[in-house]
Parts: sequence; C-alpha cells; structure tokens
Amino acid sequence: MVITIVLQLFAVGVAVKLTKVTKYNFSWMLLTIGFVLMALQRLAEFLPYISNFQEEEVSEILSWFGVIISLSFAIGVFFIQKIFKYMAKVEDSRRHTEKMFLKAIIQTEEKERKRFAKDLHDGLGPILSTVKMSISTLENMNQDKITKEIVKNTNLAINEAIKSIKEISNNLSPHILDNFGLLRALHNFINKINVTQVIKVNLASNIGDDRFDSDVEVVLYRVICELINNTIKHSKAKNIDINLFREDKMLNIVYQDNGKGFDKSEWDYPNDRGMGLSNMISRINSLKGEMWIDTEPGRGMTTTIKVSVDNE
Repeated sequence: MVITIVLQLFAVGVAVKLTKVTKYNFSWMLLTIGFVLMALQRLAEFLPYISNFQEEEVSEILSWFGVIISLSFAIGVFFIQKIFKYMAKVEDSRRHTEKMFLKAIIQTEEKERKRFAKDLHDGLGPILSTVKMSISTLENMNQDKITKEIVKNTNLAINEAIKSIKEISNNLSPHILDNFGLLRALHNFINKINVTQVIKVNLASNIGDDRFDSDVEVVLYRVICELINNTIKHSKAKNIDINLFREDKMLNIVYQDNGKGFDKSEWDYPNDRGMGLSNMISRINSLKGEMWIDTEPGRGMTTTIKVSVDNE
C-alpha cells in the first residue's frame, strides 16, 4: 500500500507539471484532479492502520472518492480531444514556420547567387574584354618570336578566363532557367555533362516549354543537378536516367543511376559533398512535395520526387 501511495503521488506530480504545458486545459485539469483524488483515496485507505478510524467508517468516504474520480476522468477524457487538436495545431504551425523559413532561405540564396553572378559577369567581363583588345593590338605589332609567343599565350589565358567567368556566372544563376524554363535548363546542363563522355545522362519529359512557379523551378533544378553531381563524384555509375513527367497538377521525377549505391543508415553525405540528401529532401518539402531514396550497396540509386504544380 505504501508503494501504491508513492506511485500515486508521483503521478500527481507529473500531472500537475503537465498542466502548465497544456496551457491549463480544462480536460487535463480534470484528469489532474482525478489523479489527486486517487492519491487521497489511497491515503484514506491507509487511515485504519495509523488511526482509530475503522474500515467501515472509511468505506463510505472511499465510495464518494470513487464517484468523483470516475466523474473527473469521464469528463476529462470526453474533452481530451481538445488537447490533441491543440497539439495538432501547434505541429502544423511548426511545420508551416519551418517551410516558410526554408523558403525564405532559398529565395535569399538565389537572390545572392543572381547578384553575385551579375557582378561577376558585368564587372570582370568588361575588364577582361578590354585587356583582350589591348593584347590583340599587340599581336598586330612587329615583335620578335619570344614576345609573340608571350602575347599569344596571354591571349589564350584571357580567353580561358572570359570563358570561365561565363560558366561560373551561368552555374550561379542560369539565365536559361529564368528565360526558358526547367526543361531547357536541364537539357543545357546535361549536354555539358554528356560532352565529357564521363557518364551518359538520359532525360525524358513531357513538360515541353511549360513554366512553373519560380521557386519550384529553382528547387527542382538545383536538386536534380546536385543528384547528378553526387552520382558523378561518388557512385562510379556509367548511366543516369531521368524521367520528368507531368500528370495533371503533379510533377513526377524519377532519377536512377547504375552506380554502387550506398547504405541509407549513413544517409547524408559529408559537408564537403554538396548540399546533402537531407537538405535536398528539406528543399522538396518546402514546396509541399515528397522525395524518396531507394538504394543499397551494389545496386545503384533510385530517387522519386513528387511536387504539386500549377502553370503561372
């Protein structure tokens, strides 16, 4: 009986502590009262052993305790649904806040990418073009063999620098994505990969020139490009197949490679390997979409993405 009383008092302490957590919800307060009365009931049962009270005298008190306890629990359980509704509301609010926060981060990131790409292209580009003009002028002048070779190599280096700036600027903020949409931007990226002949990337789609919300296009483009980069860096795959199809208001993407796969228990790549799989999933979730990874060592990887879309 002593152990029972101790356990009841412990339950009362926990219930009272949770009362504040539940914002003094009426149903939980009734349940707390029930726990308190149960503890008092146990104490009342202990009275005949420590006082002159007889069991017959205590039994009527215990009966009333039982009625009140049952009533408290019955009413509390009836109204307990309010607690679950409150918890569900809090959880929905938390998820909404997380998605809005992530969306703001993505938009800020893309804004900074565009600003940096523009500054790089419009700032360094004209300077290098001016230097190239000066070098071209030197090429037309009478020079000895050694000087001509130096001027020629300098001209090649400047051309390479101008080309690199254009590629870096385009990778930071691909103008094709802004101007022509997701499919054209992906084809442009994949063509550059296929030219290297390191890996063969196949893309099949039915979206044509359809345009979607800019956030959707940016996130899907970044995620697919990152999947391709991860495959090239880590999987030792020879082929990548990407199916990008629209069905009504759903955009379905199935990405497959025939690489070595990986153990999903390890899940994320280290920080030096790109944005990471969990980060990709978070980005897709910010679009109210879903992303699944199916892989195991020795049998490649399949990634499935589903996102709700509407034409702009």
